Amino acid sequence: MKRFNKQVVMGAVSVAMGLGMTWSAQAANKELVLGINDALTGPGAVYGLPQANGVKMAADEINAKGGIHAGGDTYKIKVTDYDDKANPTDATNSVRKLIDRDGAKYLLGFCCSGTTSAVASFIDKEDAVMLVGNAAERAITAQGIPNLFRTRPPADFTGAAAGVFVAKRGARNIAVIGSLDVSFYSQYLEAFERELVKAGGKIVAKETFGLKDRDMTPQLTKVRALNPDALLVLGYVEPAAFVYRQATELGMKMPRYGFTSGSEEQFLRVASSEQMEGVWDLRPTELTVEALDANAKIYVANYTKKYGSAPAPSSPYAYDQVYVLKNAIEAAGGAGDAKKVAAAIRKLTIPKEAVMKYLPTNGTMFDVNGQAYTSNGAFQWQKGKWVYVSELPSDNAAYSSFLRSLYK
Repeated sequence: MKRFNKQVVMGAVSVAMGLGMTWSAQAANKELVLGINDALTGPGAVYGLPQANGVKMAADEINAKGGIHAGGDTYKIKVTDYDDKANPTDATNSVRKLIDRDGAKYLLGFCCSGTTSAVASFIDKEDAVMLVGNAAERAITAQGIPNLFRTRPPADFTGAAAGVFVAKRGARNIAVIGSLDVSFYSQYLEAFERELVKAGGKIVAKETFGLKDRDMTPQLTKVRALNPDALLVLGYVEPAAFVYRQATELGMKMPRYGFTSGSEEQFLRVASSEQMEGVWDLRPTELTVEALDANAKIYVANYTKKYGSAPAPSSPYAYDQVYVLKNAIEAAGGAGDAKKVAAAIRKLTIPKEAVMKYLPTNGTMFDVNGQAYTSNGAFQWQKGKWVYVSELPSDNAAYSSFLRSLYK
């Protein structure tokens, strides 16, 4: 009987130890929910859908390599996405679902400024970290929100560099056509005009188009009568492409500059390569592989293979966000404490996996405002594709101080 009891006890201990080992292993393997809020349908989808794809691709890469290892735990990433249709109300509802229902502490994407601003208005009260991609409105990182970070530079940071570039090319009388009622385009123009005026130039016309406008001939006819030195086009890809196409059809020969961040494929849905020939895009140095390192070539190849089309130039803003989180979670020792992860992001250097060409501010990827900066570049359409021509000199340290001065 004693021998039997001893065997039973030893067996029970063995089972308990086995169960303990099982429980320990389960505790060490956790699920990390990344929430995507972006424009996945509608006009904003040219930016939002590629960003969502970028997040999913980075998550798949990390999971395939074993996940994120931090504090003795291993996190496998689960991506949950919602379509805000570039609508601020839908964006607010989507983020509430992600936080309250899906348990997402880490929110990524955010291609459009209106929707991003709506979420930014309450995100500081949430136990979450918000990583903003393509949305370029200045106010997003001019509020000192401690748990909000943006990978794309504000529009006026790029607009100032663009104004200097165009003035140095000899243009003095510039006609503008664009989505001028959208704040980040108006901010780009404000900075552009300031630098142009310093060089002795001026804006001779400001014509507006809406997101869904397709016939730009009335605005272009007014502009043509003024005989400007150059045309500056500010707006989303599709309406901007109609401007370029119709300017050519109207026989307008002046240089055409723009701020759109669209891919070749997106423009060629509207305009022919011949109609695009010679157009300049003055924007952050995004996904043009000649301007970036080997990571960009790998990203383009992997994205194209996975999704069957080339990525939009701005899509790596969101892809890079995933690696920012990975590195910050590792540095924080886990993903459970969002405030601790946010603090780690503020100290983070540029991840080695990053695709975009970020300019460090005081040695870190993000400045005191939670803002990252990429270099700015001049790109020209040549024989069917965007070609990187030169970098636009930009002072991110000075801009960072300016942004900090706007805090209320």
